[in-house]
Amino acid sequence: MLDNLGDLERSHSCGALRAEDVGESVTLMGWVAVRRDFGPLTFFDLRDRDGVTQIVFDAEDAPEAHARAKEVRGEYVIAVRGEVVLRAEGQRNPKLSTGEVEVQAREIWILNEARTPPFQLEVSSPEKLASEDVRLKFRYLDLRRPQLQANLRLRARVVGEIHRYMDEQDFTEIETPILIKSTPEGARDYVVPSRLHAGRFYALPQSPQIFKQICMIAGLDKYYQIARCFRDEDLRADRQPEFSQLDVEFSFATPEQVYKLVEGLLARVFRLAGAELPVPFPRMTYVEALSRYGSDKPDLRFGMELQDLSHALEGTTFAPFASALEAGGEVKGLTVKGGAVLSRKVLDELQEHAKRYGAGALGWIKLGDELSSSLLKVLGEETISRVAATAGAARGDAVLIVAGKSKTVAASLGALRNEVARREKLIPGNVYAPLWVTEFPMFEYHEDDGRFYAMHHPFTSPLDDDLPLFERAVEGGETELLAGLRAKAYDTVVNGIEVAGGSIRIHRRDVQRLVFKALGVTEEKARARFGFFLDALEYGTPPHGGIASGIERLMMALTGTENIRDVMAFPKTASAADLMIDAPGELDPQQLEELRIKIVED
Repeated sequence: MLDNLGDLERSHSCGALRAEDVGESVTLMGWVAVRRDFGPLTFFDLRDRDGVTQIVFDAEDAPEAHARAKEVRGEYVIAVRGEVVLRAEGQRNPKLSTGEVEVQAREIWILNEARTPPFQLEVSSPEKLASEDVRLKFRYLDLRRPQLQANLRLRARVVGEIHRYMDEQDFTEIETPILIKSTPEGARDYVVPSRLHAGRFYALPQSPQIFKQICMIAGLDKYYQIARCFRDEDLRADRQPEFSQLDVEFSFATPEQVYKLVEGLLARVFRLAGAELPVPFPRMTYVEALSRYGSDKPDLRFGMELQDLSHALEGTTFAPFASALEAGGEVKGLTVKGGAVLSRKVLDELQEHAKRYGAGALGWIKLGDELSSSLLKVLGEETISRVAATAGAARGDAVLIVAGKSKTVAASLGALRNEVARREKLIPGNVYAPLWVTEFPMFEYHEDDGRFYAMHHPFTSPLDDDLPLFERAVEGGETELLAGLRAKAYDTVVNGIEVAGGSIRIHRRDVQRLVFKALGVTEEKARARFGFFLDALEYGTPPHGGIASGIERLMMALTGTENIRDVMAFPKTASAADLMIDAPGELDPQQLEELRIKIVED
């Protein structure tokens, strides 16, 4: 029989009691995490969001409560009242904040029963967790795990600190619309049919980009919000179809002002996790980041910079290297300190990893007791030794080599760098390495459809020095010049995670027209998609810029998790499904009829 809560109140949380509370009468409430039955003694680990307290039921001391405790099973919801006592010497638990004490229970209330959970909540290591799909289906149980609760509570503190900081900087919180117009330029929109306007659709915002720029045109000067955003795109470990971001925009902004604002904010936020970020952050151009680390979001907690081996291979007749160099590509290497012990199996696995990023093959050199290399027969010992020396390798090291187009070499070696660091445990814990990556390209060329796309978004301003070149490229028909144009764009990277990205925006109508023309957007299409915004640009738009920081990615950097779902309460799977509520779901025929929608079966 279950008990009623009545007017019973908690005196403490399950994580609050300490040695100084010994002798006090307390009332605790929570879930039974672990139950241990030793006949006349029964022990519970009672859990709530703040921690765990051990409860002891003694048949001799409190026979009625002890008898009732025998009815309790795991995950039952109970309340207990008793006295705080010190645990006996040798029985204290240093892993628990409450580990010096326990509660000698005098009374117990069984507030609710629980079925046996479909998976074990209390596990000794992450490897023993149930599959993620099972845990997402029963997310309300998975969220009882202390680590997830700690992540969500830290997230709430982070968001609160953001609000305080932005208020101190005199920014105004402004909410922008959720139901907007589809402007397909980038990721796919989630679309929402309108019942009142048959055959017409809203879109969910991928970001508040245009609205925050309109706030600047409106003279609001300093805007921010924690915005909910939606993107219908293929997912990765660090992406979700819906997410939150800190969105910031202000008038008369320079990149330096943005850097100072963000550095101050992140320094405050990371202190919540006990970390001090080095301010100001180091800076690196996009070109330098790709050249040195093979990534525009390099993890600076460890070394292993990419080494250009092209000069050491001049005149080579080895076809893969020779053809790459003749075509204007590169041959680069990655030196792994102590890597001479890498087995052939590991090297084969690393080659497969590199191939996922476009590499044709992975060459290797090992400087062990004897020189060995996958390239020894085709290059010879003298060239191999010269390449190893150029790569900065010493006895006991290994060199991993990739040849091809510059973009492919960077992507594959950049991915290998991270993979080797993970495998060889080269990444120090509790270290945060921030970085500004600057001067991104304005455009990137896609060979599959033979056109340029905006690398960030089509409202990003080019560098002032590149503006004459931009006009030549578009108006003079020298489209090849587009590949070399630089943008006033910048990303904030922490530990290899892009935690924020932004730019100085275009505030001139003539420059915005050039961007649309470069992207192949006709004036008719531009007017149809962005007419209201183009009109607004003609009414005295101030220079302005800003940045957006994904809350989930920021939390990934703060907590050290590699899975974005660990810092969200109710995430989707990699296929954008919600297994708990079984979404997306079907609409009934009446709803479809009201929306003038017909489902066409494949």
